Order: sequence, then structure tokens, then C-alpha cells
Amino acid sequence: MLVQVVLGSIYAWSVYTPALNAKYGLARSESGFVFGLTIAVFALSMIPAGRWMEKIGPRWTASIGAGLFAAGYVWASFSQGKLAWLLAGIGVVTGTGMGFGYVCPLTVAMRWFPQSRGLVTGITVAGFGSGAVVASNLARYLMETIRMDVLEVFRFIGLVMGGAALAGALLLRQPPGEEPRPRAPLPSARFSGLPGYPFWHLCAGMFAGTFAGLLAIGNLKPLVLSLGLPEHLTTLAIGLFAVGNATGRISWGYVHDRLRSRKTILLSLGFLGLSMLPLLMDSPAGAIVLATVFLCGAGFGACFVVYASSIVEYFGAHAFPRYYPICFLGYGLAGLTGPAIGGWIADTWKTYDAAVLSSLVLVAAALMLLQFKLPRNSARAADGRESASNAA
Repeated sequence: MLVQVVLGSIYAWSVYTPALNAKYGLARSESGFVFGLTIAVFALSMIPAGRWMEKIGPRWTASIGAGLFAAGYVWASFSQGKLAWLLAGIGVVTGTGMGFGYVCPLTVAMRWFPQSRGLVTGITVAGFGSGAVVASNLARYLMETIRMDVLEVFRFIGLVMGGAALAGALLLRQPPGEEPRPRAPLPSARFSGLPGYPFWHLCAGMFAGTFAGLLAIGNLKPLVLSLGLPEHLTTLAIGLFAVGNATGRISWGYVHDRLRSRKTILLSLGFLGLSMLPLLMDSPAGAIVLATVFLCGAGFGACFVVYASSIVEYFGAHAFPRYYPICFLGYGLAGLTGPAIGGWIADTWKTYDAAVLSSLVLVAAALMLLQFKLPRNSARAADGRESASNAA
């Protein structure tokens, strides 16, 4: 969880947007693109990270990730606010470090607790969701109380939080008897070495849910300001999204272990869509805005539990390090498009309404697709030791 808290600090990105805009002239769409590229690279780098973890183990793979996370923020601290340097440092280097760090504690935790994978996945990734609480409050304190420049904050986060991630990475280890084994054939049609149905439907659900969530969190501070929330409550809003994100990951993991994949996925998508509706209200009360932000965080957090657990349920535990990073590319694509689209709409039309509507349409489309296409029963697990009755 320590590793995940550090990596999840990226969700506090919107707290830096006003400072980058005011002092260095970075547009909201450009700031959103830095965040989006980080998420995209994060997702892409999970594919080689999963392979590295199977070869050299979770401890060294996660340690590499911690080092890259720190190096990217330190690089960005010397950027002088230039977009290209921010994209290279945080977008590429830190994003790669996140991918290498994220997959290791998630996979190891699932293998330590095979009978409660949904719940333990939720608890593990709740650390990632709560990282924004730590980072947003830390950044606010450094910028507003210490009067530290935003680029100096980047250097502080890289060195201090990167060091904390390294400490956590060095404690990771596989459970006894969990040595890498030969790949077992999966019970699904393949294309270019990848599983077919229902794998791509899970990817579609991951993209839709994370697009909506990332559009919101990537623009959260200016979004809630546009709804009339006072400036002094914006950090609270970011924190509430993170708390909702963490709470949702644990709660939806618990729900998944009891309802299994299909019902939980449909419920989570419907919950996310309904929780975003108040963002279309005209000047809602501050309490409504804060409650909405919390619920959106909870719906967004579900994506990182239900699809991970569903990969195990449909294809087996030992397929997870190979297949979940590919499903996670839906999150990467959402990161590349969602925050930037939200920022571009705000820059162009001075409102986030159209951005919220596009998210709702996408979530509704995914809900309909999975309602009719997702199997009601999981396939036999690829893990030779497990049956379909306990694969999840």
C-alpha cells in the first residue's frame, strides 16, 4: 500500500494546474495533456513490467519503478514550466515508473490471498486512490504555507515520496511456492496471442469508466470552481475524490467477491453514471458538489477492482500479469483523451457541461454493451490448481 500511495499521488495533478498557468503560462488543456500522457505511459509500461516481474521478481521491478518515478519529478523540477520538459519528465519517465511499480504489489497481494482476491485487490489499490489525499495536502502546504514554487514541489515529491516508494518496494516478495510456471493455455479464442471474447468487452468497460473518472479528476479543481465551490474548499474536493476512490475500491472488491464479475461490472457502471449527473446542475450547493465528487471517486475506483478481479475469474490467476496490463491500456487511452478533452472544452466553451455529457454517453454505451455481451458465468480458470468455483 505504501508503494501504491506514492504512485497514486498523480491524481492530485489538478492542484498544480493554477500555479503552472499563473506563473508559467501553461494552458489548462496543456496541463491536462501532461496528466493524460502520464496515465497513458503508465498503462503501456505495465505490459513489459508484468514480464519483468515474472523474470526478476516483484522487489526489483518495483524498485526500478520507484527510481523512475523520482527521476521524472526531479527532471520536471528543472523544466522552467516548459511543456516539452514536463511531458518528458512526468509524462514519460514518471509514467513508466508508475507502470513498473503498480503491477507488482497488486499481483503479489492477489497471490497471498487467493480466496479473497476482490477484497484484497480493493484494499491494495485503495492506496493508489488515496495517494491524492497525501499529495494534494502536501502540495498545498508547500505552496501556500512554505511559499515553495510549484517546480520545487515537484523536486520535493520526487525525492521524498520516491524514496518512500523504494522503501516499500524492497519489502515485496512472492508467497512460498509461487515460482514462475509455464504458461497454461487459456479457454478463449485468441488473436495475435491475446484472448478474445469476453476480454475485449472488459477492455471497453475499463475505457468507459476510467475516461469519465479521469476527465473529472484531471480537471477537478477548475471543474468544481466552475460549479461555484469556494477556492478554500477545492483541496477538500480533491481529497474527497481520493477518499471516495479508495473507499470505492475496497467496497467494490467486497461486492465482487459476493456477486462475481458480470453483476458487479454492470452495477459499478450504472453507479458511476448516476453519480456524475449532479455535475450538470446550475450552481449546485457546495454540499452537493462535495458529495458528488466523493461518489464519482467511488465509481471511478470500482474500475481498478472489478476488471482486475474479472481477468482472474475468466482466465485464471497466472494469466493476470500478462493480460491485465493489456486491459489496463483502456485506462491509458482514457488518460490520454479524457483530461485533455475536458480541458479543451473548458478552454473553448468556458464550461465543462459538454465534457460531462460525453462521459455519460460513453458510460451508458459500455453499460448496454456489457449487459448483452458479457457472459453470465466465468470460464474455467487457466490456473491448473483452481476451478471456476474459486477462481475469483
